[in-house]
Amino acid sequence: FEFKNVHFSYPDSDVEILKGVSFTLKAGEKLAFVGQNGAGKTTLTKLLLRFYEPTSGEILLDGTNINRFNKAEYQEFFGVIFQDFFKYEFTVKENIAIGDIDELGNQPKIETAAQLSLANEVISELKKGYDQQLGKRFSNGMELSGGQWQKIALARAYMKDANVMILDEPTSALDAKAESEVFERFIGLTKGKTSIIISHRFSTVRQADRILVLDEGIVLEIGTHEELMASQLLYSELFALQAEGYQ
Repeated sequence: FEFKNVHFSYPDSDVEILKGVSFTLKAGEKLAFVGQNGAGKTTLTKLLLRFYEPTSGEILLDGTNINRFNKAEYQEFFGVIFQDFFKYEFTVKENIAIGDIDELGNQPKIETAAQLSLANEVISELKKGYDQQLGKRFSNGMELSGGQWQKIALARAYMKDANVMILDEPTSALDAKAESEVFERFIGLTKGKTSIIISHRFSTVRQADRILVLDEGIVLEIGTHEELMASQLLYSELFALQAEGYQ
């Protein structure tokens, strides 16, 4: 993928969220997006997914503008979990299978996805297991905690087994130990696959092949963890501030 001088403003707004963003995402690469809230990280992924179109500039896939592909077929290449994922008041099994609904009857695949996302730990405590109704809309429904819902949502991404994986703050409700384990599994599962990670936790970000640092809609720097630490710009400053918090 290549972003070429991409500008973006939301409809009916004069405020530019992205201001001439250019970078490449190589096939098989794990790229992390870093930046303070409002920097434009999630907007980049939504443009890549064609939820929105750039105000100007273009996004290319193997040299072809992504607008020239059939939209539904193009989006099939992606598996994505956003921070504000949806809580479907279905059974556990159906919640996970939404990631690839044609595989609703494939119990082994559903269970494998649950293991990879750590959702199996949640399911083992439910009275009806994979058949447990979730949510309080139904009399036999059960409500989960934020972290438990997040593991169920993550299982959907693993269910799809897409060519390109996008995780946008997918572990914000998990404790540090669970988050670390989720990302270790993610790194292993996506070996050789193209993926984007958005996270505020630098212990996660530094596992990416390269890191793109956004600042108010502009690409401030891009490189490996070691390169960005040596450059002594925003990344190294944010990393040092977070490291101080753990000392």
